[in-house]
Amino acid sequence: MVLLLNVTLYSLAVSTMAMGVPSLKNEFRYLSRSRLLFSLIFHIPHPLPHPASPLPFPASFFASDQFGSNSLCNLPNSLISSSGSFSVSAPKFPVFGHGMDLATPRRCKGFRSFSASSSKELPNSGTLKMSSSSENARVRNPCPERTGSKAFWKKAWEVVGWIKRGENDLEFKLNGFSVSLSNALITLILQLLNSEKISALRFYKWIKDSRPGLGRNYDICSLIVDNCGRLKDYETMTCTLNEFSKKGICLTQNSFLFIPELATDEDSLKNYVSEVVMILNGVGGTCRSSGVGSLIQMFSSLGSFKMAKFVMEITEMNTTYYNIMIKETCRRCDIEGSRALVHEMRQLGCKPNVTTYNLFFSNLCKSGERAEELLKEIKGMDCSPNELTFEIIISHLCKVGKFDFAIELLDNMMLWGLKPRLTTHAVFVKGFFKVRRYEEAHKYVVDASFKHSYSSNAVYSLFADLYLKEKDLVSAQAIISEMIEKGLRPSIRVYMTLLKGLQSIGRHEEARDLEKRFSSLDFEDRITEMG
Repeated sequence: MVLLLNVTLYSLAVSTMAMGVPSLKNEFRYLSRSRLLFSLIFHIPHPLPHPASPLPFPASFFASDQFGSNSLCNLPNSLISSSGSFSVSAPKFPVFGHGMDLATPRRCKGFRSFSASSSKELPNSGTLKMSSSSENARVRNPCPERTGSKAFWKKAWEVVGWIKRGENDLEFKLNGFSVSLSNALITLILQLLNSEKISALRFYKWIKDSRPGLGRNYDICSLIVDNCGRLKDYETMTCTLNEFSKKGICLTQNSFLFIPELATDEDSLKNYVSEVVMILNGVGGTCRSSGVGSLIQMFSSLGSFKMAKFVMEITEMNTTYYNIMIKETCRRCDIEGSRALVHEMRQLGCKPNVTTYNLFFSNLCKSGERAEELLKEIKGMDCSPNELTFEIIISHLCKVGKFDFAIELLDNMMLWGLKPRLTTHAVFVKGFFKVRRYEEAHKYVVDASFKHSYSSNAVYSLFADLYLKEKDLVSAQAIISEMIEKGLRPSIRVYMTLLKGLQSIGRHEEARDLEKRFSSLDFEDRITEMG
């Protein structure tokens, strides 16, 4: 059996090489040296990578008190298998802080990330408008091809070959290739150039000229900085950062992947960091603020809080930077680590803010902390809680079935002068529905629509939508009818789903009645506008 497996693997390797895929030695060279070296320096275990590693932070996070703000787009997860392994037919490219985690934390079950947006929690009765993030130059991947396919990698290596040889007609070839050069493919080409320590400046100039949007992409710009670092071309790095800072471009962890790659020991690691910080201080602007934060995030995600603190020692100690480290301890379910950092903050005069506590409470909830202890923590806060603080704890209480305690906390929330977010209402409705306490869910929806009229349409629509997902058209129809009787407008999506559902099972008369009643809302709206 073993002999057969060896023969099969040998055949696969031979066939792969015959297809023109570069040698595994080149593809794994970057991975093996960096991970093993960093593990030796900081005595960190050498675990397998996993695809759920954190995304880089935009500068808006570093200057924000919002926990759970949207982060920049990561590399496609399809580049890394669910097991973290690398395949011969579709080789994967390792990136520090992306798709791997040198100090893999234990998995947390039942973790729910909180976001300032509630669009995924509640149906919207209005038209949802997607904002074009031109400031951040986020560019979606228009290329339908699979990023792990052999053809995808073959294209990337072909372009890398042109650049490496410095061909005179490089730009002409790239222009002929530009239709299929997606965001993901350009990112991969830059990663490969960096791993081979080939200058990417000519390629980046072509990107700026032919694809201006991508020329401002945070991840791509960060990879250009990393390219300069790998070539130890700090003069070009400084000029590039000055250009980026003038354009308001922010840096991600991708900018500093060369540091753990080039460092040979802890002293050289600190020297590289000091040199980079000196350049960032000289450049200033967005590159300095986002760059320092990204350095701290990179070392935190690598499991080296010691190096993250070193970055703060040579820059400044502040609450925002500590929050980055606390968020990483949260991801690792390291409660004691979170406590220690909060205590250290206070000792150094960095006052924890509401973001600090939201992160900390999230960690406590994931650990199954008792509700009484959570309330004690709220009372001991150095600042006032916000809506998200209560939502984090309410979500935990509903998850463990303590709905009465959660309702009591909701009332206390209003005593603080805080209005529940739409996502907080969604937690209650989904919580009751999940344990099939439908009457209590209905009572909560009715009470919420009376006490918090701003949430009426969305909460009712969510309740009806949950019934639709259970294929219970009768109950969904009753909820929508109740809404219309109260003059509330259901979500268009929920209404159309119910209408088509009734028609599909032959209940055409009820469907026509629903259409008629829904149309009456439009008539009432027009009368109101005329009045």
